[in-house]
Amino acid sequence: MPQSRRDELAASLTEVRERIVRACVAADRDPGSVSLVAITKTYPASDVVHLAALGVTDVGENKDQEAAAKAASVSAEDAAVRWHFVGQLQRNKARSVVTYADVVESVDSVRLASALDSAAQRLRERPLEVLLQVSIDGDTARGGADPGGDLFPLADFVAGAEGLRLGGVMAVAPREWEPSRAFAALADIATRLRADHPDATVVSAGMSGDLEAAVAHGATHVRIGTSLLGMRNTLR
Repeated sequence: MPQSRRDELAASLTEVRERIVRACVAADRDPGSVSLVAITKTYPASDVVHLAALGVTDVGENKDQEAAAKAASVSAEDAAVRWHFVGQLQRNKARSVVTYADVVESVDSVRLASALDSAAQRLRERPLEVLLQVSIDGDTARGGADPGGDLFPLADFVAGAEGLRLGGVMAVAPREWEPSRAFAALADIATRLRADHPDATVVSAGMSGDLEAAVAHGATHVRIGTSLLGMRNTLR
């Protein structure tokens, strides 16, 4: 008999959680200090419902149109998860995103933060958690704020915004960099940020291919898609 989709996800989830535990042991960290964010972009809402039933609490999406519809479908199934918006976000989508996202991980400019702040004050009962996307190599064309330029003033703006709460930082390792080098640099940036904003403790870093390096350098959240949900064309 073919394996059910929930069984497939359960098996993958066990493997991913074991990887996180092993990475934490190797780094002499408490496995409970690292949270899994399941990246479900392009996967159906039914997968999110399965994952929620299996104990996954945090789910990430990168496009508003897909995420808004999926969040509504999941809510209709009475499945409760924390939604993370992890993709590049246009300011004109801020009003939509603040209605379902619990965390926006990809804030990289004061203009975007201001749009989210205005929308959150109008449409939310509590502040929206924001992570600052860091451009580790300073190439902001690929998204992220430059730690040598706009990042720290952006942190000050978010910290002072009534509708936002500064949670910490997020980054993707540049393709040309070894993951360990990238995440070591991010750890240094996060430490500098906490000097001024001690509650900004989240470090979202690491994906399916490099979560171990991220955990070794202090990631508190790892964003896992392929290793958890499989390649898109294998889904039944």
